[in-house]
Amino acid sequence: MPDTETNPLANKPRSVSQTEQYEKCAWALKLKRIDHVVPRPAAWSHHGTAFHAVAEAFELSGRTMGEEEAVQLFSDRYSALVNKSLNLVPNTDVWMAAGLTGGEDIERRYVLGQQQVREYLGWAEDHPTKTYVTPDGKPGLELHFLVELGGVKVQGYIDQLVHEPDGSVRPRDWKTGSTKSKFQLETYAIAVRKVYGETVNRADWYLAKEGRLSRALKLEDLKEHQIADRYAEMDAGVKRGDFPASPGFQCRFCDVSHACIFRK
Repeated sequence: MPDTETNPLANKPRSVSQTEQYEKCAWALKLKRIDHVVPRPAAWSHHGTAFHAVAEAFELSGRTMGEEEAVQLFSDRYSALVNKSLNLVPNTDVWMAAGLTGGEDIERRYVLGQQQVREYLGWAEDHPTKTYVTPDGKPGLELHFLVELGGVKVQGYIDQLVHEPDGSVRPRDWKTGSTKSKFQLETYAIAVRKVYGETVNRADWYLAKEGRLSRALKLEDLKEHQIADRYAEMDAGVKRGDFPASPGFQCRFCDVSHACIFRK
């Protein structure tokens, strides 16, 4: 049995982000989830969280929320998140930022996020969408799931589930950044099939940087074992206390590199 005192992560449910972090650099996962190293803040994280809050609220309103209210909601949520991080790490020079200072990125994303909210509302007006509702009446927005894959408990939140003309449902992930995870959408598809018994043939991303949907990811032939094996392998490694480091170019983008003895 794993020592849950020295390895509190051992018996926790897994997630897409945990598994991908383990595969990318397991040592970084250990620093975050076991050693509780405080990550360096990043305005892009708060940008994404605030945009998600607006998209969810807008969809929950039946798309009746006006532009002014939506933009204000983004501004308030983003500012609150940034201020909370500034209280913890007031020196914005140590914040993570791509090609800018932390302070410049904070200001840039305030304006960029407002613009992306306006674009989302404009896109929604031209693309009618019916959000899926679960059998117990929950709208398919930030929808939590907990399933067993490969003998491993896996949980997550699906940004949106929408009805398809053919009677299937489509998982959708809202992205403010550039990185898209196929594994994430595959996990959502299997989870929806297992939890709700629905058919999932496709999934996609809403790309806030471009104000449009991505090309649909085809999932008709996706089998459970294709993603379950990754969770099982990651889970076994965590339970063994096996956290290999993968130092390299990616260290410069790691939010816990300041506490890492392997960083390059």
